[in-house]
Amino acid sequence: MAWQVDALCAQTDPEAFFPEKGGSTRDAKKVCAACTVKQECLDYALSNDERFGIWGGLSERERRKLKKRAV
Repeated sequence: MAWQVDALCAQTDPEAFFPEKGGSTRDAKKVCAACTVKQECLDYALSNDERFGIWGGLSERERRKLKKRAV
């Protein structure tokens, strides 16, 4: 996926995007907020049913809620 080349997360610690249960998502979301491919990332996660990690600035729970509202 071409958008991944421009993803800021590729230049940071990947562990921030896959926190332990109950761990903070703040650092990952801060990186996502400044990323130019945030929407492409979120679209990918939603269309591929990514269940873990921060994608497009949203946690697993936030993506689930977004999908439920879209149905």
